[in-house]
Amino acid sequence: MDNCIFCKIARGEIPARKILEDDDMVAFSDIHPHAPVHFLIIPKRHIESLANCDESDAALLGRMLAVAPRLAREQGSPDGFRTIINTGRVGRQEVYHLHIHVLGGPEPIPGPMVGR
Repeated sequence: MDNCIFCKIARGEIPARKILEDDDMVAFSDIHPHAPVHFLIIPKRHIESLANCDESDAALLGRMLAVAPRLAREQGSPDGFRTIINTGRVGRQEVYHLHIHVLGGPEPIPGPMVGR
């Protein structure tokens, strides 16, 4: 997708503080963090949302989740973290390129998992 901001980050057209990059994915710091540690993991291939995935995406999705613990520790969240995948309008997805938010830090993340 030519106008997708995350595709542009993956292609290096928009600068980002990348913390991991390989042939299939990129992880980078969120520009508006909601926790002391807040980064995103995205596939380089444009996938609109988790709702557009199927079994053929299992290896990529598994690798994206599998790198999260190591990256969270390396970024300063040794005692746990929260992962969030917003999917579609109802899931409050704002950028329509699949991404995993990883939030953490030295102290517990304030607030409930879901507001009431």
